[in-house]
Order: sequence, then structure tokens, then C-alpha cells
Amino acid sequence: MNWKERAEETEGRLRQQFMLALAGDTAVYQQFLTALSAHLRAFFRKRLSQLPDEVEDLVQETLLAVHHGRHTYKPAQPLTAWVHTIARYKLIDLLRSRSRREQLHDPLEDDLEVFASADTDAADARRDLSKILESLPERHRLALVMIKVDGASVAETAIATGMSESSVKVGVHRSLKALSAKLKGRA
Repeated sequence: MNWKERAEETEGRLRQQFMLALAGDTAVYQQFLTALSAHLRAFFRKRLSQLPDEVEDLVQETLLAVHHGRHTYKPAQPLTAWVHTIARYKLIDLLRSRSRREQLHDPLEDDLEVFASADTDAADARRDLSKILESLPERHRLALVMIKVDGASVAETAIATGMSESSVKVGVHRSLKALSAKLKGRA
């Protein structure tokens, strides 16, 4: 069985268990949580090879978020894409909090030059990027953000968006080309 078939099988099995659980089957919900835990553990281990101690905490936080947000799941969407989105947000939260904690231990520089520049450039750039991304079609924007910002693979993005892998690649390429043209037009 190749990776695509395994991904489709996992999606189908987890989705079926989740839908039965939403209908009130508590035994199947326990099976779903166990299977999802294993899936999430692999997902986080792949991304946190340098921080293996954080994997289990992220699995638990993601399971709680899935449980609390289960009413927001739209059955027309792939379940694993919905779960991966939640998992990515939990991963980003962890990395941000670790970054903040590490910054607290950085010694203050004696140079006042650090305080002379404003940090508005980064905020302005984020705001401008958000506006530009909004001009892209939603499927292409989602694929571009998942691959280039979140670091998802083409295969994960294809499953999440319901597009073929080649469509994802073409969409990302066209999106980058369109963004490039828009940025050149602004300069």
C-alpha cells in the first residue's frame, strides 16, 4: 500500500469513527481518540525531532481542542485536514511560547541602538502580505499558506484541500507568480 492509499484509508477510518462518535457512540469515540493519538504522535514527532519531550503534551492539547471543537467540524471537509489545522496551531503556539521564554533569558544589550529602531516594519509587512494573499482564490491561497508558511507537504496539502497533488503544485506556482507580479506592480 503506497502513502496515498494509507492516507485515504486513515482518513476514511478516522472520519467514520468520528461521525459515529458525533452521533453518540462513546465506545467508538474512545477508539477514535486512541487512533487519532497515534496519528498525532507521528505528526508531531516528524516536526519536533529536536523537542521530543513536547510531543505528548501537544498530542493531549490537540485532542482536547478536537474534543471541544468537534461541533465546528463540517462533514464535507476531510477530517484529517481539520485535525492537522488544529495540530499546526498548537505547534505554532508551542514554538511561540518557547521563543518568548528563550528571549527572557537573553541578556540586554548595552547598545541603545536596539531601542532606536521601530518594529513596525514587520507588522506592516505582515499586514501587506495578508492583503495580497486575500486577492488569491481561496483554494490556491490555502495551498500556498499550507506549503510555504506552515511547512506542510504537497501530499498533506492535497488531502486538506481536496485537490490533486499536481493541482496543488500548479496552484502554488501560479499563486507565487501572481504575487510576484502584484509586488512588482507596487514597486
